[in-house]
Amino acid sequence: MSVNDVSVEAVPAGAVPAGAVPAGAVPAGAVPAEAAPSARTDPAAPTVAELLAFARRTAADAELIASLPLDPEGRTWVRLEGPAGSEAWLIGWPPGTGTGWHDHADSVGAFLTASGTLKEHSLAARLPTDGWKTLELTEDLDRSRELTTGQGRAFGRHHVHEVLNESTTEHAVSVHAYYPPLPRIRRYSRTGAVLRLEQTEVPEDWQ
Repeated sequence: MSVNDVSVEAVPAGAVPAGAVPAGAVPAGAVPAEAAPSARTDPAAPTVAELLAFARRTAADAELIASLPLDPEGRTWVRLEGPAGSEAWLIGWPPGTGTGWHDHADSVGAFLTASGTLKEHSLAARLPTDGWKTLELTEDLDRSRELTTGQGRAFGRHHVHEVLNESTTEHAVSVHAYYPPLPRIRRYSRTGAVLRLEQTEVPEDWQ
């Protein structure tokens, strides 16, 4: 695997844009994450297990991992060739950086820590996809996990999470894969139990 002919760029480490909208209750359409239906309607599409296996194989490529330029101020990334037409990225995380709350719309995905340690905060519910700006979350939806080198996780559609490098001294590097290739990313702000949709990004915003 090579990183030739792929772009590398720094991502500002700033917060998700702020914007207040009226608070509301979680719609009845929210269901537990584990009850979400599979996104594999195409038999040729990779499963989340296959995406995670790809991330693990890629993370084991020490030469590739070492080739990623690391920036002390912002995240860096290179695009990789994922399995079966999936979208894949190698991402570098400076100390103290994170994604903010977001989801990956209709794509399933997986990511794995290739070096360092990442923390994931997520919601144990599959939220409604459209038609809302603000949700007041019920109790017991928050989940957190620490992913050290070699550890990863897979997730289904509309998985809402944030990923952080909480180290004050060390970079982290991770491998991510999504299928289908990301149609959009929805970004949220979080104040206590209130989750607000702040903006929606399309591929042109990150490619």
